[in-house]
Order: sequence, then C-alpha cells, then structure tokens
Amino acid sequence: MRVTPESVRAERDWVRDRAPVVVPLINDARDRLGRLFETEVDTVTVETYRDEVETVFADGEVAVNVAALAGILRDLDVADDYPGFVVDEVLGRELAATIAGGRPLSLLAQATFHFVDVHVDGDARERSDGAEGEQGSAGRVPGSAGADDLDAALAAGFQTRLPGWNWRERESPFGVARD
Repeated sequence: MRVTPESVRAERDWVRDRAPVVVPLINDARDRLGRLFETEVDTVTVETYRDEVETVFADGEVAVNVAALAGILRDLDVADDYPGFVVDEVLGRELAATIAGGRPLSLLAQATFHFVDVHVDGDARERSDGAEGEQGSAGRVPGSAGADDLDAALAAGFQTRLPGWNWRERESPFGVARD
C-alpha cells in the first residue's frame, strides 16, 4: 500500500460515499445505546455524516491514518476469515478511535466498535468495492474479512464524535476553574 495525497483524497471520497451504509449503522447504534442508557440520542443525517467526513479528512495527520486503516480493512482477506479475527478487530478499533479523536472519545469509540460490530453480519448489502458479490456462508461476501469491521469502525467513530448525546452537550461538573 502506498499512501499519497491523491490516495487519501480518494479514500475520503469513498468514506463519504459510504453514507448509505454507515448512517443507518450509526442511527441503529445510537438507538440501541440510548435505550440501554435510558437517554434520547439524536439521529444523524447523511448530510451531517458527510460534513463530518470532510472535517476528519481536513486534518492531514488524522486523514492519512484514517485513509490507511480504511484501505487496509477494505482489502483485508483471510482464508476462512476466523484466523484473521484478531487483526481485523484491532484495525477496526484503531480506525474508530482515530476518527473519534483523543481521549475519552477514542476509548468510547473502541468500545462502541465492538457493540456495532456484533450487529454487522458481513457486508451483505454490497461489497465494499461497490460491486455486487455472491454471498458466502453466514451472509458474508467472499473476500471481505475486513469489510464488516470497516463499516462498524466508521459507524462507531463517527457516531462517537458527532453531537447528539446529552452528556456531551452540557458543561462537565468536573471542570476546575482557574483561581
């Protein structure tokens, strides 16, 4: 893999255009998490997601890392998938954390990645390269070991960094004012 400004731009376009798959995953996660934590969480629109993709990729240091992780996950193939379980999980967690930003959001995104990932059964809607694929066992598209983790990571990272959570919209009671 060679990462260049042009490949980062292409990856940004791919991530932005993935909105029809990622936004429903974001909203599903927010709905389920909201019920678990007994709170209302705002939904995310396609436009909001796409604007935030632009924000993430505007920071060159973040953009190069997001582009590389997304590209690796999209191309990742492991024979029989299960032997590669650890690597696609690690890459997915790191992608979600990188998108979300620094602590504590990066840690929340990593936890959310696993929450989303268990509800993404392969990429049965379409292959991550945009071509329609023949579904293999358990609804997986052959050759897509990292595809479901890529979608889960994008959903977890963006849902974490986007507004809509009550606890993020109020001032923290733990801030200490300067004396």
